[in-house]
Amino acid sequence: MRYDVIGDVHGCLNELHALFSAMGYKQKDHIYVNPDGRIPVFLGDITDRGPHSVKMIQFVYNMVVKHGKAHYVPGNHCDKLYRYFLGNNVQVRHGLETTVEEYEALPQAEQQMVKSQFMELYDQAPLYLELPDVNAIVAHAGIKGSYIGRNDKKVKNFVLYGDVTGAFYDDGRPVRRDWAQNYHGERWIIYGHTPVMKPRMVHHTINIDTGCVFGNQLTAFRLPEKKTISVPSEQPFIAEKFQYFE
Repeated sequence: MRYDVIGDVHGCLNELHALFSAMGYKQKDHIYVNPDGRIPVFLGDITDRGPHSVKMIQFVYNMVVKHGKAHYVPGNHCDKLYRYFLGNNVQVRHGLETTVEEYEALPQAEQQMVKSQFMELYDQAPLYLELPDVNAIVAHAGIKGSYIGRNDKKVKNFVLYGDVTGAFYDDGRPVRRDWAQNYHGERWIIYGHTPVMKPRMVHHTINIDTGCVFGNQLTAFRLPEKKTISVPSEQPFIAEKFQYFE
């Protein structure tokens, strides 16, 4: 099989449409299909901060659950929205407030449908996705080689949040270790979560969160070709949201 792993969309639906078009997909029955049978893989964080989070939920649900034409793994923002829908006491900030505002503006019946669709999407999703036919693993914030094959709480925290130290920068962002530098496995790890200005390859890892919601680009990584394709963002550019590596 051939795959197109799509970085953090964060409600930027227009850019997602543009990316599918750039990759040669055709729109059919409100979803995208590729004439060559390629399979899209959503890397998590489909909602929050961007302008169309509710439509993104509906779109990804249709692609993944209803039509079985794509894969999806959850990100930390997905996990938080799921806990919000469960009725847990989560803080409605750091982007969740934009999704909640969209959601609460819907009629009651439509709210129930969107909630049900998202929870079904999340419940059926693997914590990370193994793609043995292209020797790759898709995990929202990455995964250590020693964690592959495990699904315990420690692995879940890493996959959703990255290799956090427990410390925070002045602007509230968590300090994360650069785990990719210490990954020496043969399988490719495709991840996002930490916005970078251009796709970042380290060993057999690639970060494809190119900060679409912060005004840069939306990026996909194509397998087995190991090539990236990006489209420009329509959102305002916010330089301080990006991680800059030496």
